[in-house]
Amino acid sequence: MAVEFKDYYKTLGIARDASDADIKKAFRRLARLYHPDVAKDKKGAEAKFKEINEAHEVLSDPEKRRKYDELGANWNQAGAGGRPPSYGRPEGWRGGADDEQEFHFGGTGFSDFFARFFGRGRGGVDMDDVLRRGRRGGRGAGEPEYAERGEDIEGDILVTLHEALQGSMRSISLRRTDPHTGATETETFKVRIPPGAQEGRRIRVPGKGSPGMGGGPEGDLYLRVRLAAHPDFQVRGVDLFHDLTVAPWEAVLGARLEVPTLSGAIKLTIPPGTQSGRQLRLRGQGLPRSPGGERGDFYVVVNIQVPEQITAEERAAWENLARVSQFDARAKTGESE
Repeated sequence: MAVEFKDYYKTLGIARDASDADIKKAFRRLARLYHPDVAKDKKGAEAKFKEINEAHEVLSDPEKRRKYDELGANWNQAGAGGRPPSYGRPEGWRGGADDEQEFHFGGTGFSDFFARFFGRGRGGVDMDDVLRRGRRGGRGAGEPEYAERGEDIEGDILVTLHEALQGSMRSISLRRTDPHTGATETETFKVRIPPGAQEGRRIRVPGKGSPGMGGGPEGDLYLRVRLAAHPDFQVRGVDLFHDLTVAPWEAVLGARLEVPTLSGAIKLTIPPGTQSGRQLRLRGQGLPRSPGGERGDFYVVVNIQVPEQITAEERAAWENLARVSQFDARAKTGESE
């Protein structure tokens, strides 16, 4: 099946020489419009956000961006079957190209192009490439001696932070193509994403892998969780981090400000004398450590923003403050005389 090239720079609306800061800014601007967790029209925004998230995942990673740029205009001539020459099969691969059955996923959140070049596995349409691990089991009770368990298959599934917090049910389609006859068979089934699904966790779907041989049982399907980037939060394990910009007087005098969390907006007290970079912790407002388990923490990282332009009246106020203040900004660094 033909794979459509994805212009990730066009998706984010940036130039090919865009800086890391440009990429981050473009993603946050678009994600605030289309992210399922924040968009008003969640259903209509879902498909658009998947494109934005995919572009951000590739371009924000230096190694993935380098590989993407190397593909260039001749990406489909990079190697046999449209794969780059450096494309390798995963450790534990079993089965030859002539007799292997193809598997294609739908509903998991990644395009064919991403799956082929940047997924964790091999093969793949509508999501990522499929790994064939070759996990073959022994004979079961009552099975013929030649019975052989089918291979497990593996792919990635895009999970939002709200899904990781609350859990969800997702509809996944799996299309199998016979390499000899070309016949296809598509099966659609529900997959439960449990609360506490962390980055890299594998969700097992029993019996949805390769068919067994000689009457042996089917293999299993494993979907590896990949958390979708969020415009407001960064994820570190089960902890969430949020950058909060404050004015100089709010940092000096203290303030009561509203901050977003996965559970909704809350009021946070900024203590007087707060320094830029200070982290204010909200216990139990992160992601679950396990289904029904305690949650990680939520950290608000304070960033003091200085006005770039001021009025004449504001300048007079700042100049008066400079005259009366006894504060020495360089005293702790040893720079003051």
